[in-house]
Amino acid sequence: MLTADRASRASESASSDLAGAAPPDRGVAAAPAIEVRHLAHRYGSRWIYQDLSFSVPEGRVVALLGKNGVGKTTLIRLLMGYLKPVGGRCRVLGEPSHALSPATRARIGLLFEGHLAYPFMSIAQVERFYGPFYPRWRRDLFDELVDRLELPRDHKIANMSCGQRSQVVLGLIFAQDPDLMILDDYSMGLDAGYRRLFLDYLKRYLDQGGKTVFVTSHVVQDMESLVDDLIFLRRGRAALQMPLGHFRERFRCFAFAPDDGMAPAADGVIESVDLHGREPLLYSFASSEQLAEHLAERWPRVRLGDEQPMTLEDAFIGLTGKY
Repeated sequence: MLTADRASRASESASSDLAGAAPPDRGVAAAPAIEVRHLAHRYGSRWIYQDLSFSVPEGRVVALLGKNGVGKTTLIRLLMGYLKPVGGRCRVLGEPSHALSPATRARIGLLFEGHLAYPFMSIAQVERFYGPFYPRWRRDLFDELVDRLELPRDHKIANMSCGQRSQVVLGLIFAQDPDLMILDDYSMGLDAGYRRLFLDYLKRYLDQGGKTVFVTSHVVQDMESLVDDLIFLRRGRAALQMPLGHFRERFRCFAFAPDDGMAPAADGVIESVDLHGREPLLYSFASSEQLAEHLAERWPRVRLGDEQPMTLEDAFIGLTGKY
């Protein structure tokens, strides 16, 4: 019988084994670009994390996914040293996150919640301001992206739309030529066309080799062509890290038929249940045979139906829940 405990251990073991596997096109260095160990943090009496651990190897693109309120932006604040954790440790490019040196900060390209700190500057002024802080500054990359706005260089940041400001910020980040990009919801304010353009530029950046990207986004479908690994933050549960390919291959969705109103519930083998769509669905890392055996043991009057196809967004919602 596939018990919840055995299924949970098997899933964690498989995720752990595969999370360190190198992607086919980019090598993996020995030292992680980001290392989080037993991280604990809280706001007042509300714990955000109590024992969070994961690593981001150099040369990988890793997406941090989770519903609103699970602590994605808080984690980036901790990684950049804006907050000091209550417990545990974070290291970024080999240094403690709360004591990053200026030289290390110059190797990090940060997009934080899509905001630019100097709206009183013009496009030309903000480029001249940022450039001297970064030894590998690429003004040509900034110009290439910002010229697509078709705005004069004396145009003030404050007079731009949210999407235009985001484009300027992304131009500044690419111009830094950083070793590590940390992108908190890069898609904020960007239309579909510019999101696609950004992904094209990001792929060119990664083709240089030795570059690492840690990204959050609410546009989950963009992740499929971009990332190597996924980290899921789930409220009240352990973080789950695995390669994208492993998640797409192993995470499954099944229709089921409840009997007399009886429906299964999440229990470790069943990750979640959706009763609000056209037909009841359940989600699991177990195979159909294992799941049928589990249902027969726990919910004998529930009949398992066919496996259902999923997009990456479907799978994300299936794992984390709609609400």
